[in-house]
Amino acid sequence: MTNTPQGTGALRQLMQGFIAERLQSKVEKLAPDDPRYEKLQQQYQYANWLEDAARRVSQLQVVTHSLKAVHPDARGTNLFVEPDNLNQHPLIGSHLLDDNFAPDVVGNAAALDVYKFLKLEQDGASLLSLAKAGDAAFKAALSDNPEQADAWCSAFAGITEGGTAPSSHSRAKQLYWLVGEDPTDNDDYHLLAPLHATSLTHRIFTELNECRFGDAFKAARQARRDKKEGQPYYDYPNLAVRKLGGTKPQNISQLNSERGGVNYQLASLPPVWRTQAVRPIYNTDSAIGSYHRRQNVRQALKQLLRLLKTAADNMRVHLLIDEQIDTLLDELILFSAELRSLTPGWSNHPDCRLLDWQRCWLDSGAEFDEEPPTQWTTEVCRSFALWLNQQLKNADLLTADQEHNEWARRMKKRLHELEEELQHD
Repeated sequence: MTNTPQGTGALRQLMQGFIAERLQSKVEKLAPDDPRYEKLQQQYQYANWLEDAARRVSQLQVVTHSLKAVHPDARGTNLFVEPDNLNQHPLIGSHLLDDNFAPDVVGNAAALDVYKFLKLEQDGASLLSLAKAGDAAFKAALSDNPEQADAWCSAFAGITEGGTAPSSHSRAKQLYWLVGEDPTDNDDYHLLAPLHATSLTHRIFTELNECRFGDAFKAARQARRDKKEGQPYYDYPNLAVRKLGGTKPQNISQLNSERGGVNYQLASLPPVWRTQAVRPIYNTDSAIGSYHRRQNVRQALKQLLRLLKTAADNMRVHLLIDEQIDTLLDELILFSAELRSLTPGWSNHPDCRLLDWQRCWLDSGAEFDEEPPTQWTTEVCRSFALWLNQQLKNADLLTADQEHNEWARRMKKRLHELEEELQHD
């Protein structure tokens, strides 16, 4: 901002208006003859209020990373670091905030009116930014005395500085991080003191609230419920809320107070496996392919192939092989039972390309132009055996080997049992 009479006058008018509003809120319920009325009038004189504000501003600090959110009784270093000055890395963090990030303020809640004063804007520039830049027009608006103006400007600009050497506290989180080679040497450690990324937290809160309660997103959700075309929207399932400050969120920070103490935490959970609903088999001529994709089938087949490749030849290995074969056959029966639980006639759909014996096996309501297949159980067993033999070949296991001949004998017996079960299905 240029140091012109117009610029200086506009800034002074802005500041005088703020002070006058503060005075009005204090005296509006007082009688003119009340002793407190005259005292407040004197206190809120332009120069008097600025002098007091320049003194009280030391009780506040503008921060992007705060300590009180870690523990309300912690006393130590807070930091103000603009996003552009942070290390850039691929993870989500405060460095991704743009120039319009919201700085927070910590300290004496009774002095927060000073921060509100510094947030005032003239031509898009806040008083705080003008103070930090040492703007000549801002200084001239503060006081006609250059020395006084410099002192007040420096005091206001210092709100972003810690003022003391970096320090931690017994109630703060602390982590000793080994940076040297000797873990028994105390000098080979750095003390890390994690801080709360309050500006990032506020941006997350603002954007999630807009996604949850914004008019545009509400309209998009309603359009989906009404099965109408609408704009995309976002949902955040399993969202947690962490309340900071209890009944006095202002004791943590200004932004925390504006949020009512609410801090959102996104779910950080491993995925929960949910079995998909049984669906008809369409657009394929092989039901065995769908069977192969079942998770339990893949796991049992993997174990079977591993056992068949082992060099061990003992009773325990043979029992484990039998167990995996039984698992595969049991899964085949379960596979058919699940499909037969669907609404009878599902295989009559034009998109179903299964062979007639597969439709007869998997759909009790299957309809045929001619007589339904009578040997479908044999076809099921034959198809299963061919599938399993192919898996062995793919794994370079020769069924002519003595061990596999023994397995084939056991398989034949289990296939006969399977055929009997299928006939009574």
